[in-house]
Amino acid sequence: MAITSFGYLHGPQPDARACYDLRHQFRDPHLRPELRYLTARDAPVREAVMATDGVLALVHAIAATVDAYLAGPRQDEPLTVALGCAGGRHRSATVADALAAILSGDTETAAAHLVADLAERYKERGLAVDLHHRDLDKDVVDRCDHPAPHHQEEKPGDHRARAHRPRP
Repeated sequence: MAITSFGYLHGPQPDARACYDLRHQFRDPHLRPELRYLTARDAPVREAVMATDGVLALVHAIAATVDAYLAGPRQDEPLTVALGCAGGRHRSATVADALAAILSGDTETAAAHLVADLAERYKERGLAVDLHHRDLDKDVVDRCDHPAPHHQEEKPGDHRARAHRPRP
């Protein structure tokens, strides 16, 4: 199976059987200046994302969804799960890392994402997981004209247009 993280501001979502858009439901670490230039590889980002209300429940739900797909009649077909956020450096990459650790039974990586208990259940399965972070190493997108942190992010079409509009 494959897991891909990506940022909508860097291009369209990749082809996947299941795609999860994390932009509107979960806090964006980009809006915190101390986290903006860090990535999912950095503990403060992982901690902020995984501590966000609803993220752990989502990770558990996606793992259960993968189980259902893999148990279905087309279980021999490739399964790709894509996770997207605005820039692909924080939310989607962190959740993708957590999900890959769970499904592959990597309890050490899972522990850094607060999901070691769930990874333990998958350890015996030995599922091969191909993890790809499409946009993790790309430059931070300048979003200084976006709403303040206490506002919701804009709709996908508006978000992209503003991110690339020259400043007056």
